[in-house]
Amino acid sequence: MPSTSTAPPPGSAGPATASRWVALGVIAVAQLMVALDATIVNVALPTAQASLGFDDAQRSWVITAYTLSFAGLLLLGGRICDRIGRRRALLIGLTGFALSSALAGAAGDLSVLVAGRALQGGCAALMAPAALSLIAVTFTDPRERGKAFGIFGAVASSGAVTGLLLGGALTEYAGWRWCLYVNVVVAAVAIVVARRVLPIGDGYAVRIDVASGVLATGALAAIVFACSNAATYGWGSARVLLAGATGLVLGAAFLVRQARTEHPLLPLMILADRARATAYLATATSVIGTFGMFLMLTYHFQVVLGYSPLHTGLAFLPLNLAVIASSGVASRLMGSVAARALVVPGLVVASAGLGLLTRLEPSSGYLTLILPAMVLVGAGVGCVFTPSIGVATGGIDPRMAGIAAATANTAMQIGGSVGTAALNTIAIDATHGYAGTPVQALVHGFATATSVAAVVLVVVAVVVATSLRSHRADAGQRS
Repeated sequence: MPSTSTAPPPGSAGPATASRWVALGVIAVAQLMVALDATIVNVALPTAQASLGFDDAQRSWVITAYTLSFAGLLLLGGRICDRIGRRRALLIGLTGFALSSALAGAAGDLSVLVAGRALQGGCAALMAPAALSLIAVTFTDPRERGKAFGIFGAVASSGAVTGLLLGGALTEYAGWRWCLYVNVVVAAVAIVVARRVLPIGDGYAVRIDVASGVLATGALAAIVFACSNAATYGWGSARVLLAGATGLVLGAAFLVRQARTEHPLLPLMILADRARATAYLATATSVIGTFGMFLMLTYHFQVVLGYSPLHTGLAFLPLNLAVIASSGVASRLMGSVAARALVVPGLVVASAGLGLLTRLEPSSGYLTLILPAMVLVGAGVGCVFTPSIGVATGGIDPRMAGIAAATANTAMQIGGSVGTAALNTIAIDATHGYAGTPVQALVHGFATATSVAAVVLVVVAVVVATSLRSHRADAGQRS
């Protein structure tokens, strides 16, 4: 089959140095749009609900329509990226993301808003693997690639907090619809610049397994549905058990199909490498920690402490800065230390931050408890994410670069979707079983959920310590 994109001119060694860093800027902006859109609408949701008139039972669809579409279609998006070429995939994704954002922003009812959010998630599933794999083909020098991954890691890790901050400001000063319209403006600028600076590369003659994409999406949707509904019906209810079992069956069917089909959507060889599989696990777990903190502290700030949406976003800013700083440190160390020397301490430090929040009470001060906890979590997560994606996407056949990148992003979205749903249910269960005032019970639920997240991070730190023993953070850079 002929190539699906134009090859670079003969003798071309890739984009010039200045263009490479401008290209990284475009890639980082695309990833930031993907990451922050999972949370930017959270702060605006009460205002959107009042504007469109939907009830409390329906409001969760505004969030899950995006995350489920994104996570479920990421593997398919990675394969499409390999097929049509990374530059073309990113440009198509940016265009679709802008159009779907405009649709959601102009929504006159819930159904249009949810449809727009789902389309955003589908376009994000194309943008994310294209962005990550473009770094690998744009930066071939190990030192430059380490810096590029550090910048990318800081942007991706801080996207959720940036979404909360931007969402609060836009909701308060421009209206909730601008939390969606802003993507149109940013995407338009990114498309113009991307067409000039992104490297032109070939696609590969790979087949796209749509059936596997449906199985993966269905499995994740069923599991998230089960975790979410457990808060209302209980973990032992028929509704929850049936949904959970359906998710497991679909997930098993997906894996069986990948093992048997000639052109799998997710070649199991990607997961067969223990270090790469462990890197995916570490990435997913770090997201559980940050998303769990967003969920609990957003409610604590607004319900318990009475913060405004903008005040809530500003309160999260130290977490954002801590992630950026630690990602920068990790990127400089990637070429000289083993990945586990960064990831294991990062998980432990993030766990310590979550552990502080187990002491949360209605009277707890921001400066004395919440701020130190956020700084610890941010510092830890930055040290986990950057080397983990380096190991997860490095040392692999270039024809598999898109799918490896998609799997890394899928791990993040699964951690965010399933982890947040499960932690929310744990918090609600603990709240209902607590004998105290409503506010005390609410805070007790938050503390219980964060304690579970802290334990999960410690367990995964032990796994990483034993499974990344012989791998350096820059493993892919020497391949």
